[in-house]
Amino acid sequence: MTPVRIGLLSTASINGAILGARAAGAPFSIDAVGSRDAARAHAYASEHGIERAHGSYEELLADVEVDAVYIALPNALHHEWAMRALAAGKHVLCEKPYTRQPAQVDEACDEAERRGLVFTEGYMWRHAAQTQLLRDLLPRVGKVRAVDTVFAATLGREEDPRWDAGLGGGALLDLGCYCVSAARLVLGEPDDAHGAARLRDGVDEHFAGVLRFGDVFATFQCGFTSALVNRIEVIGSSGVLEVPQAFVDPPGVVLLDGEEHRVEPGDHYRAELDDFCAAIRGERSVLIDRPEMRGQARALAVLLARSSSRAV
Repeated sequence: MTPVRIGLLSTASINGAILGARAAGAPFSIDAVGSRDAARAHAYASEHGIERAHGSYEELLADVEVDAVYIALPNALHHEWAMRALAAGKHVLCEKPYTRQPAQVDEACDEAERRGLVFTEGYMWRHAAQTQLLRDLLPRVGKVRAVDTVFAATLGREEDPRWDAGLGGGALLDLGCYCVSAARLVLGEPDDAHGAARLRDGVDEHFAGVLRFGDVFATFQCGFTSALVNRIEVIGSSGVLEVPQAFVDPPGVVLLDGEEHRVEPGDHYRAELDDFCAAIRGERSVLIDRPEMRGQARALAVLLARSSSRAV
């Protein structure tokens, strides 16, 4: 099996998870990296054992020995560079959230299909064995009556792009999108949504939301100024499911009515890349496909459009 040759479009810190998924027998190799600064690209390549370094994103996309790119740019740049990558004939795995505009999902998917390329979004938690365990146990709670999710942490670096509204920053798009993804995984597509945000310099440092699925409500909170919490709770007519560590390094643990169920955790980033490569080889469709991406973008768009805010 010839490995899929992947290029990293940026030197973002999240690349470390992708680099960490390399192992003997992997269906991919990390062959190139692109940065807006040539010296940074070469230093990064040397540090991480990457064969080729490019001093611009355009140079990376022109590299004929790169089959696919992993895009980990700030949110506001995802669509532009995904479209450029597809136009250059590269398969694309783009970090979440790809966009909050469903029309951009359709534009990128149409371009990928026209060119015979794979395009998907990097919600790595959906590939975790723990998430499959959650789905397997879900019928045992009976009819779902409510879902509650929290994903919060401390974002300390003042220069972090997630504090920049112009780059698509904010707690909802960085952390709350996981909560929305979890609610949709359990309940399907919401009929309506509302939210409330606490703003700092125009960016939501904390966001709370409610999604309505028929007569069932999913609630969530996310934020940049607290201790790390990343949990899911599903309340059913005859039981309760809890995932204490749902998104960050999921350990393979789900509680059903307080009883612990376990599965080998594996590497969810590796599973994500395996899925991407299998789709490139034509073995199956990607897990995060057009309907999934479009539904996620729509839910985020409605939350942002129907939220109140207060500055601090």
